[in-house]
Amino acid sequence: QVQLVESGGGLVQAGGSLRLSCAASGRTFSNYAMGWFRQSPGKEREFVARISWNGGTTYYADSVKGRFTISRDNAKNTVYLQMNTRKPEETGVYYCAGVPSFAQVMGVRPYDYNYWGQGTKVTVSS
Repeated sequence: QVQLVESGGGLVQAGGSLRLSCAASGRTFSNYAMGWFRQSPGKEREFVARISWNGGTTYYADSVKGRFTISRDNAKNTVYLQMNTRKPEETGVYYCAGVPSFAQVMGVRPYDYNYWGQGTKVTVSS
């Protein structure tokens, strides 16, 4: 089992920045690829970004490419999402998720992942 705990959410004005963190415990963190997803009110959970076990490969949704950055620190068992926000539509609950690297999934769909955090709420105001 892997336990994931997100933090860093809050209120930010559109155009401002926020950094989310996701702390992992329970298993060897570096064995897992990690992802971030967002669920906005009334919408399905959607892919935001993912990162490989060693941070060597990242992938982003087109809507956040160039503005959000996913990174990880395996020594601290933590994955981050640096957000440079743009619009209130980015409001939602942000979840981190993990999947063993050997699964070799694309990592852009919720069901690619085995483990989820409880989410951290981000509100982007206009």
